[in-house]
Amino acid sequence: MVEQKSGITRAGRWERQQGPEPYRCFYPAPLPPDPPVMLSESLHLALDRATKSLARLDGMARVLPNPGLFLYSYIRKEAVLSSQIEGTQSSLSDLLLYESKQATGVPLSDVKEVSNYVAAMEYGLKRLAEGFPLSSRLIKEVHAVLLRGTRGENKRPGEFRTSQNWIGGTRPGNAVYVPPPPRAAVSAIGALEKFIHGEPVQTPTLIKTGLVHAQFESIHPFLDGNGRVGRLLIPLMLYAEDALAYPLLYLSLYLKQRRTDYYDALTLIRTHGRWEEWLAFYLAGVEEVAREANESSGKLLKIFAADRQKAETLGKGASSALKIHALLEKHCLVSLAFTCDKVGLSLPTAIEAMARLQKLGIVKEISGRRRKQIFVYQAHWKLITQGMGQDRSGEVGSDRPQSV
Repeated sequence: MVEQKSGITRAGRWERQQGPEPYRCFYPAPLPPDPPVMLSESLHLALDRATKSLARLDGMARVLPNPGLFLYSYIRKEAVLSSQIEGTQSSLSDLLLYESKQATGVPLSDVKEVSNYVAAMEYGLKRLAEGFPLSSRLIKEVHAVLLRGTRGENKRPGEFRTSQNWIGGTRPGNAVYVPPPPRAAVSAIGALEKFIHGEPVQTPTLIKTGLVHAQFESIHPFLDGNGRVGRLLIPLMLYAEDALAYPLLYLSLYLKQRRTDYYDALTLIRTHGRWEEWLAFYLAGVEEVAREANESSGKLLKIFAADRQKAETLGKGASSALKIHALLEKHCLVSLAFTCDKVGLSLPTAIEAMARLQKLGIVKEISGRRRKQIFVYQAHWKLITQGMGQDRSGEVGSDRPQSV
């Protein structure tokens, strides 16, 4: 659809704002798009592939003996990647070291932002599990957790903005994109909430999540944290609509690797109303990420089973080694102090058990210190950090990007 001279498309309208330096704001039209999304043959096939891939992931998750093992790592990987999109330099190793009360290689403010992302996701899932609806109120509560105690804590955590914001540039007049003014943004969020709840029409879940994410990004209702909240909405919606029994689908790696395509697709919605092109991009991501999550989960189960068998051959030391291995299935990066605390072993026993696991090639000490040593579950770490980038060391910290 070609943008009309008036600045009106099926996605919304552009309005010139008066002032010392005039600029244009975008006012998103309520969902669903009008005219409706056209499911061409290619888009219908993309929806079918994404739906089947997501269903396979859900089916796998529902039969897992302990889905929490996978949730722990996947949520933290997503937290790191989503925060990196916004410029935070914290790596997965930084986050895991922070959680085990060890020093990290980045400023505390960076890793705190990533840790808050995990807390915000877990908070949202808990509220949904308790029966609270996915609503503007819940979105604000999640936002408050996300910004708590971070550099954004002076940006009205948990409250919709009352001033104009923008993306790119130093002011609205030279910005890349200017969302609607505050009152219009609040009104647009109200309309978005109705659409999430099936008004005025019911929409297939995957189409709905794609439309909602893009619409939220266009509204940009907060002064800070909009991108992260928008990405959090995807697994929260899939969980709320029972498309996934466990929130194992995270798109941040897909979006980070294709940032230019991602931003271009969102821009074309606003300028030309091209919802279908965005949905094709989004559904391809769902299919790819769900397939990879399913494959990775299967590989991890095989890794855990094989290494458990190795640990069982240790004779008298097998019991302690198996306790530590059970911990490593969830926490693939641990310190000795953290291990002792979680497993209930004495320090000498933990040191001996770790040495045995290291001899078997299951773990590796990566701090290089004689005290306060840190161990990584090598196969688990390699699989969970796949695609996050590597440096020449190939060790912990290799998931940290060169630039964001």
